[in-house]
Amino acid sequence: MTLNPVVLLDTTVLIDTLRNRKQRPNLLAGLLASGRELAISTISVAEVFGGLRDGEEPATRMLLESLDWIPVSGEIAERAGRLKAELRKQGQTRSIADMVIAATALENGFSVATDNARDFRIPDLILFPLP
Repeated sequence: MTLNPVVLLDTTVLIDTLRNRKQRPNLLAGLLASGRELAISTISVAEVFGGLRDGEEPATRMLLESLDWIPVSGEIAERAGRLKAELRKQGQTRSIADMVIAATALENGFSVATDNARDFRIPDLILFPLP
C-alpha cells in the first residue's frame, strides 16, 4: 500500500507554525521538500481566524494561501457527525471541528498531523508522526 502524499494539517500545527513554535515552520518546509502535499480542512480556516492575535493576519493569510483547502462536503459532514455520535456512545466527547478534520482525512485517504493525537484516536485514521 502506498501512503498518500497529502498530509492534512490540524489547527494546532497551523497555529504553532504561525507562532514559530516546536520548529513547525521547518517541519512544513521539510515535508514540502520531500514531495509531500499539505492541506487543511476549511473548518481549520475558521478555527485559525477565530483565534487570531493582533498583527497576525498577513502571515496567516500567506500561510493559508500556500495550502490546499479541502471543503466540507456533504459526505464529510455526515461522516463527522457519525464519528462524533459513535464516540459519544463509547463515552468519549470530541469536538465537531476535530471530527470534521478526521472525516476529511478519512474521506480523502490523507494522514493527519496534529499535536492532539488523543483527540484523533479513530479507527482507520492515520496520524502523521510529529517530532
